[in-house]
Amino acid sequence: MITREQLALVIAEKLNGVQVVDMHTHLFPADFTGLLLWGMDEILTYHYLIAEYFRYSQQPYQEFFQLPKAKQADLVWRTLFVERSPVSEAQRGVLTILSRLGLDVGARSLDAYREYFRSLALAQHVDNVFRLAGVQAAVMTNDPFDAQERELWQRGVQGDPRFKASLRIDPLVLSYPQAAKVLQAEGYAVDGTFSGNSAAEVRRFLRDWALYIDALYMGASLPANFSLSPDSLSTRVLQEAVLPTCRELGIPLALMLGVKRQVNRGLGLAGDSLGKAEIGVVEQLCAEYPENRFLVSMLSRENQHELAITARKYRNLMVFGCWWFLNNPSLVEEITALRLETLGLSFIPQHSDARVLEHLIYKWEHSRAVIGQVLVKKYAELLETGWPVTEEEIERDLIQLFQGNFQTFLAR
Repeated sequence: MITREQLALVIAEKLNGVQVVDMHTHLFPADFTGLLLWGMDEILTYHYLIAEYFRYSQQPYQEFFQLPKAKQADLVWRTLFVERSPVSEAQRGVLTILSRLGLDVGARSLDAYREYFRSLALAQHVDNVFRLAGVQAAVMTNDPFDAQERELWQRGVQGDPRFKASLRIDPLVLSYPQAAKVLQAEGYAVDGTFSGNSAAEVRRFLRDWALYIDALYMGASLPANFSLSPDSLSTRVLQEAVLPTCRELGIPLALMLGVKRQVNRGLGLAGDSLGKAEIGVVEQLCAEYPENRFLVSMLSRENQHELAITARKYRNLMVFGCWWFLNNPSLVEEITALRLETLGLSFIPQHSDARVLEHLIYKWEHSRAVIGQVLVKKYAELLETGWPVTEEEIERDLIQLFQGNFQTFLAR
């Protein structure tokens, strides 16, 4: 039996040894030419850091975005790392990446960091990042409505078995008339009003792509005001095409609720924000479609308690991750404790949402540390009751949280 004094050391050791299945990222294999983002300039021009840069800079947005990426990175580095201390989570993440790659953080030498990345062979670098992050597999976000990505798939890229696919369907749900034009160009007999044989053809499109890329799930990021209005095109597409195809293929639908797109258009990707979503959407889907499975993450802190309670009511709902603006240590700690107290071990505590390859390093190191602190407290509470805890049991629980819950939910 482990003693109270041993808990922190044992949990840290076991956590560092767990190979994570990262169930939602925006990464790609090395041979997805032009889609995998990596290297120093991509790290520094991450949209989190761009938003923080403009907290200090009065530079016109358009002027910044017209600059070459290296010049953008220069400005971000000088403003956020040289002229002031890098205390935000996104800033600290950059330092964690550099440190774990063996670079001298204290040197503060952007030229040296760039030279290091220029010296790397990409395939070996991917291997090293996965090793440092402790990631076994990463699920991509695969968009059949993106012409560049669609062309790569249709050309038959070889891929990498560590990168699993998911089928992203936002355009289909949120802007069907425009998405219909893509389907028409690909030979599917749909119209812009979802009438006639359109539902069957959309199902055929989804089935074809899901099987072709071997998608683990379908997914959509939905606005904070999303609702299942019976007369809306979005609801019809979900009810008549997406949900039936998920049932037929036996795969879940992942819903990420709470986005407010482009509240500041000048910031581009960095201009999105969040809002409190309506939990009734999740309740309605879980209740009306018990044969479907739903992976759900909500972006607003204010949604987290009701989402956890809803998961207690529906076994076809799996809560996952601390997404986007929630991926700050103080909020990860709070939300993880809430879920453990409400759901036990029956949730997926985190995903990286990584857009740049090296993000895997810092996002998983930081998440492991915070989640580990919460687990130490919870296991200590067990010991205080007289319930013995062994190393084997802790390892079992961690594997369930970071691998098993996702894999089991997929396989139901």
